[in-house]
Amino acid sequence: MHGVDDDVMVEAKALAKRFGEFEAVRGIDVHVRRGEAFGFLGPNGAGKSSTMRMIASVSPRSDGELKVLGMDPDREGPRIRARLGVVPQQDNLDTELTVRQNLHVYGRYFGLSRARVRAKAEELMEFAQLTDRADDEVDSLSGGMKRRLTIARSLVNDPDLLLLDEPTTGLDPQARHLLWDRLFRLKTTGVTLIITTHYMDEAEQLCDRLVVMDGGRIAAEGSPSELIARYSTREVLELRFPPGEQEPAVERVTDLAERVEVLPDRLLLYTAAGEAALEQAHARGLRPASSLVRRSTLEDVFLRLTGRSLVE
Repeated sequence: MHGVDDDVMVEAKALAKRFGEFEAVRGIDVHVRRGEAFGFLGPNGAGKSSTMRMIASVSPRSDGELKVLGMDPDREGPRIRARLGVVPQQDNLDTELTVRQNLHVYGRYFGLSRARVRAKAEELMEFAQLTDRADDEVDSLSGGMKRRLTIARSLVNDPDLLLLDEPTTGLDPQARHLLWDRLFRLKTTGVTLIITTHYMDEAEQLCDRLVVMDGGRIAAEGSPSELIARYSTREVLELRFPPGEQEPAVERVTDLAERVEVLPDRLLLYTAAGEAALEQAHARGLRPASSLVRRSTLEDVFLRLTGRSLVE
């Protein structure tokens, strides 16, 4: 008998986590639906990892309500953990074992039969694009390959919910894109993803819906496009000036945009029409060393909400 709430994978109300006097998560509400890719976007120290550890049912909450897969982690932690896939920030693979052995050992740990583990390992190595490295020791793999293997291993038990904590930190751009492609494929098979990240491009690529976290609280929630529409403008004009010339320029561009952010190395003019604003700046005799018109991103949303950038 399926109830209405079968499609709610995670539900948190006023969820909090304290470490002594320090409040890492200060009462947040989160609602993750089946089949969506849900993101926690924010800088390091925003409370994302503490939230993920509570959802993963490995860290008890200090306050509030939490249901994961319809169960209470305090009472049914083992049952919840059996149905989750968890990809931690640091790969925790057995480096002396081969790629295939890592998958076998993990599958047996979940109590799968040898035949089932063998078949599953082949399928997952193909998914992770590691079939040709099956018998190589993990030590010999690149960072991107190790991360794909960690993700493959987290799928051994066919989880309903996959938790990924900063999945592409430390990877080069090519490895990141390959990983995003694998995660996108997973989503199309119906796996629910929860991702923490401090990369706005990752959140824009992967998340149907996300919350912006800052200082243990949720600052905003929505789809990437909704958040950009709500907190930013369609375009941003970036102006960089020679040393000593930015300060006097600020006053002269204020009325050219809906708002102006002054960063140490550049001015950001938020406007619906960046090229027009640039022409007006030139008409006023302003001579920036360089200029760039771009679309607004989640980075701009974060700057608007918190007054600072995501990656400090």
